[in-house]
Order: sequence, then structure tokens, then C-alpha cells
Amino acid sequence: MAGNQDQTGQDLAGKVVLVTGASRGIGYASAIEAARRGAHVVAVARTVGGLEELDDEIQDLGSAATLVPLDLRDGDAIDRLGAAIFERWGALDGLVANAGQLGVLSPLPHVKPEDFEKVMAVNVTANYRLLRATDLLLRQSTAGRAVFVSSSSARSARPYWGLYAASKAAVDAMAKSYAGEVAQTKVKVNVFYPGAVRTAMRAKAMPGENPDTLPTPADIAPKLIDLISPAVKESGKLFNIETGAFEEI
Repeated sequence: MAGNQDQTGQDLAGKVVLVTGASRGIGYASAIEAARRGAHVVAVARTVGGLEELDDEIQDLGSAATLVPLDLRDGDAIDRLGAAIFERWGALDGLVANAGQLGVLSPLPHVKPEDFEKVMAVNVTANYRLLRATDLLLRQSTAGRAVFVSSSSARSARPYWGLYAASKAAVDAMAKSYAGEVAQTKVKVNVFYPGAVRTAMRAKAMPGENPDTLPTPADIAPKLIDLISPAVKESGKLFNIETGAFEEI
């Protein structure tokens, strides 16, 4: 299974955890779960209103958050965020790289260059910039953990899904390569396949689907946050929620 909470459910007590795409969906639920387990959450998203709602809920749990309104396409802002985390805490215990865009479902030759570039900027380049900005911080932690939310689309690469599939395949490859680079450190790096979840992205991709048949982000968030627990020993793997097991990337 994907890690274990301690007996008090506070396996992230005193930890600093960065969550991207934290204003809604899987990111929002994951930030709540991390806070519930004792973490101080650095919540990153473009939508200020969603971040403020998240902050209220985290405070109700008795935890705290640092809100960072930020467009992940702004690489310099990501660099500044890394520097700010270093100045305040000196380390980062968990990175939940969740933010992503579906883009357009279209034959690849019909995808507009600007649509291609936007999806790659958010799904791929932003995650590279996050790694670049947080690598030292994760190494400074006693148990640095990074998890990248990806998709089985990276494997299936169905017709019309080429843009999204290519971006997620790139995420998987980067995570696997980085895991090898930090193999001799305390840092563990994994990928998370959430399966079908009741999110706005899923509704856009599958407009005829009954959302009531799908798990909610809150249903899957515990398994995702398990991957940034100090208890996790696996690295360079993907956790597939549909099989409930670690698999090779």
C-alpha cells in the first residue's frame, strides 16, 4: 500500500508540504489531507478565492497554510517561491506537483501551436521548474518526498488525447529520471495515477459521464498524501489507484 499514517494520524506533523493546483479538485483535497495530518501547507494556485476557502478550512482543522497566488507558467516566480521557502524553513518535506491542464482533445495535426505550448508549459515545464527550485530543499529534509500527479493517458495515448498524453508521459519520464538522480539521498520520488475522479477536468473530457459514479477528490487524497509520508520507501515508481499498488514507470 502507499505508505501508512502513524497511530495518531499525524505522520506529517511539523512537515512543510507544497501543493500546486491547490484551489480546487485533487489539489484542494490533498492540501486538506496534508493539513489534517499535521503539515504546514504551502498552497499554490492562480485562483485567490479558492485559496482563501482552503485557508479557512485548514484553520478549522487547527493547522496553518501559506497561500501563494501564482501562475506556474511564470518560472521566475517559482524560483522566488523556492528561495522564500528556504529563507523561512530551510527545507521542504513534501512536494505534491498536482496542477495540470487537459488542453484540447483533437487530432494532433489540428492542435493549435499556442494550445500545445500552454499545456506543455503547465504540465511539463512548470514541473521541471518546481524540481529545479525545490531540489536542494527536498535534500535538506530528513525525509524529502515528491509526488507527481500524472495519468494513465501517458500509457494509453488514445486517439485525440495526444497532447495531454504526451505531456503526462514527459512527467513520468522526468520523475523516473530524477528519482534515479537522488537514489543515494533520503529523497523519494514517485508518480500518482488517480484514475477517474469527479473533477472539472474530468467533466470537460467526458461531458456525457455521470459524475455521481466517480470517486471525489477527497476519496483519493489520502492515497496521494501517503506518498509524501516519511514511511514511504519506494522511489521511481508509480502508484496506480486503480490497482492499489506500486508499478514500474
